Amino acid sequence: MPQQAVRIAPSILSADFAALGREVQALTKAGADWIHVDVMDGHFVPNLTIGPMVVKALRRHSALPFDIHLMITPVDPLVPAYAEAGADVISFHPEAGPHVHRTIQLIKSLGKKAGAVLNPATPIAAIEPVLGDLDLVLVMSVNPGFGGQAFIESQLAKIASLRKAIDTLGRPIDLEVDGGVNLDTADRCLQAGADVLVAGTAVFHGGPDEYAANIKALRGPMRHTRP
Repeated sequence: MPQQAVRIAPSILSADFAALGREVQALTKAGADWIHVDVMDGHFVPNLTIGPMVVKALRRHSALPFDIHLMITPVDPLVPAYAEAGADVISFHPEAGPHVHRTIQLIKSLGKKAGAVLNPATPIAAIEPVLGDLDLVLVMSVNPGFGGQAFIESQLAKIASLRKAIDTLGRPIDLEVDGGVNLDTADRCLQAGADVLVAGTAVFHGGPDEYAANIKALRGPMRHTRP
């Protein structure tokens, strides 16, 4: 398979919500690879965040891929709205609907890449039968619902196991990590096999003038490409 450099996907959950358009523009200028959008419904997770109207409004502020993480249930009824709003990748939790394969088919039928999200207590077995149908697997290294949580170390073994499974398939499936990603944990996630890092505080601290330096630092001394 071709080599793939690490990509940084800042989570706008940590952005200034009063200036989201400017924040997305600043992230794009600073060298972000994707824009990660955490969608929470106050039901599947204990928080309420961004609806499709906001995603649609942000779309004109950046040409970067919009990486939409749906923490909502039931998930299928809202997939078309986020696809229409401008998502490029739509990821969902296996627990959010009774038919995981059907949700993947729905996302792909709308011309979008499909991702599955594994909570810290969700085993890889939950997606093994459909791994080959996915474009992305997102490992949550915190429990979803809030930013600023501490990294859960046990997820490194899950990342490593997924790396082996993906490489065995020989398909270009992105392996993303979200939760507690900072300069220390970023390197360990990359060593375990991740190739996309979602980061909130680690990108946004210091304000827009620091975004480029923060993103560069997260790429870190490893700045490697994986075979």
